Amino acid sequence: MDISILITVTFLAGFLAHLAHLPPLIGFLAAGFALREMGFEQNELISTAADLGVTLLLFTVGLKLDVRTLFKREVWGTATAHMGTNMLLFIGTLSAVKWLGISSIGELSTTGIVVLSFALCFSSTVFAVKVLEDKSEMNALYGRVAIGVLIMQDIFAVVFLAATTGKLPTMYAPLLLLLLPFRPVLYRLLNRVGHGELQLVLGFFLTFVLGAQLFDSVGLKSDLGALVVGMLLAGHPAASGMAKALFSFKELFLVAFFLSIGLSSELSFESIYIALFLVGILVIKSAFYLLYLLQFRLRSRTAFLGAMSLANYSEFGLIVTAVAVQLGWLDADWMATLAMAVSISFLLAAPIHKNADIIYQFIRPSLKRLQRSKLHLEDQPIELGQMQVVILGMGRIGEGAYDMLQQHYPDLVIGIDTDLEKIQHQIESGRAVIQGDATDSDFWEKLAPSKDLKLVLLAMPHHHGNQYALKQLKKGEFGAKIAAIAQFADDAEKLKRLGADEVFNLYNEAGAGFADHVHAQLIASNKPHE
Repeated sequence: MDISILITVTFLAGFLAHLAHLPPLIGFLAAGFALREMGFEQNELISTAADLGVTLLLFTVGLKLDVRTLFKREVWGTATAHMGTNMLLFIGTLSAVKWLGISSIGELSTTGIVVLSFALCFSSTVFAVKVLEDKSEMNALYGRVAIGVLIMQDIFAVVFLAATTGKLPTMYAPLLLLLLPFRPVLYRLLNRVGHGELQLVLGFFLTFVLGAQLFDSVGLKSDLGALVVGMLLAGHPAASGMAKALFSFKELFLVAFFLSIGLSSELSFESIYIALFLVGILVIKSAFYLLYLLQFRLRSRTAFLGAMSLANYSEFGLIVTAVAVQLGWLDADWMATLAMAVSISFLLAAPIHKNADIIYQFIRPSLKRLQRSKLHLEDQPIELGQMQVVILGMGRIGEGAYDMLQQHYPDLVIGIDTDLEKIQHQIESGRAVIQGDATDSDFWEKLAPSKDLKLVLLAMPHHHGNQYALKQLKKGEFGAKIAAIAQFADDAEKLKRLGADEVFNLYNEAGAGFADHVHAQLIASNKPHE
């Protein structure tokens, strides 16, 4: 009966959040607090599922992460500068409040203030990945930068935990470097397992055994192991398929993560108003993210969306606080206060991030003045010259369309994609492809289309991106015909209603195309030889 109530409350809360056009995670957070008030407590099952969710999340992030991202100035520079600046911000603020003798902050020791400040510097990897996946913007420039910053923060947290808990890596930790030459073996294994249930089981083995368990056995954080193993496999063609196979399990386990935040929090008026005070400081914390990203020559919109993805407190902050409580640096009540601050930051950040484009349009003139004159290489304006055909999204479908249209419009076809590695491959294959993010409103504002533009193909893998690009094309009154791809019938109907001249349903058309091809081949093979 208890499990039935837990599942019912969780579903209803998530569904109500969905009806209110909010991410379901907001409902799951609320469900945790509601269940706590109903007498439920954190138990081993929920705690284990939450840990599994975070570990799976980091593994799937690793599968999509180019390790070179971490060495880019806008990533390590922002992460490092932001950590230092915010340490000073929180130490100064908490010290001032202590001097005034307000609430339990006035009872903090100097060590407690420093550790608490460190915990508040982090932003949530779980939250950022969730909202970026929901908007299909993990591969957008701001999404890649935000994830890189979060991973750098996770590394800072691992160093802190190792230093404070006294759990130093064992003498066998350097042997983990052998994973690098072991990488080809993993690649061959991925090739052999195919795409069915065996691939799914392999994903769990790589996450929890080769990653988490192996790293934990040598004194390193298990989540870090899952991330590293995922990164080792990121270049394999089957990596994205494995991430999709694990997606449902990851989502289910993360429900437990959000529930556990509420279930572990003992509410009191003091913890609530201190949490609200800490959430107020998030405005300054987010402003520092924005300023640093602008300093690294990102466009104002890219910097703003990146800052909004990071405008929250983190589950790692709870871990740091728990260690501080165990060591006697903080009172146990601070766990509830931090959990409340994390929860409220999620509640506020989710609708803000969802409507970030609308908010940006209001403050765009002011942010534009802060933008550097020389922009980041990946954030440059888009020039199309005299091109007559534009293909947005250069995956397999976009690539095939490019080759076909090149026969009819020689040297007048251009492809646009966000993935620099994919672009390099296309250029080496002789195709004209440039970098650009068609889900970026500034992309459309800076796009200089050819006056002879005749056709635009929307071949991006996600419906959200194609729908957004179609709206921008119609808003900008481009004089070209527009064709788009869709995976589902309802998505195809939406694109047609928005004004697409032609929509190619991948499943329906692929079946018809297959039948036509087979029919033509059979007829050809049955013709008598002349």
